[in-house]
Amino acid sequence: MAAALTAFALNCSLKASSAAETSSTDKMLADLLAAFAPHGVTGEVVRALDHDIKPGVESDMGEGDDWPALREKIVAADIFILGTPIWMGQPSSVAKRVLERLDAFLGEADDKGRMPAAGKVALVAIVGNEDGAHHCHAACFQALNDVGFTVPANAGCYWVGEAMGSVDYKDLDAVPKKVQETLDMAASNTAHLARLLKAETYPGVG
Repeated sequence: MAAALTAFALNCSLKASSAAETSSTDKMLADLLAAFAPHGVTGEVVRALDHDIKPGVESDMGEGDDWPALREKIVAADIFILGTPIWMGQPSSVAKRVLERLDAFLGEADDKGRMPAAGKVALVAIVGNEDGAHHCHAACFQALNDVGFTVPANAGCYWVGEAMGSVDYKDLDAVPKKVQETLDMAASNTAHLARLLKAETYPGVG
């Protein structure tokens, strides 16, 4: 029987959970976790804005910083999922802050040169009512790879509606066929790669 895997997702919506409006990013992340279930992956979604993530590029920015606890969840999971809406063609400012805090991994390598994300697999899930999904994936995947995460094949999950439109992902009657196929393939590839790396991680150097 295949080893169980865990996933941790950060929803980088500009809305906290207390907001009256629901989150399309939450819906996308829930759909992605559902696609992971047949592959023995269980996961948790956390709304980034429910926590005080201080600006900076260290793993602990001092008093009142909630990032260390989130960092612990990221490092403990086999799979990290970054969920972000598109704003002005860019990943959200919240997603960018998360990536900035992950920059600390560059200075936290072990004696083999492996950063804390070595052997961890990363996915990026994106929603929006405008173009820019491929640009957002490129920016996020490059940053995640820089700090040690491994990006699987076909890992770009996204949905974009009509530019300036009023229909959000959360408002759709059903997940579009192509989007569901993308979620299913991303989940399959990610679980496969995460399981391989869990069994035998990168050897490092030195």
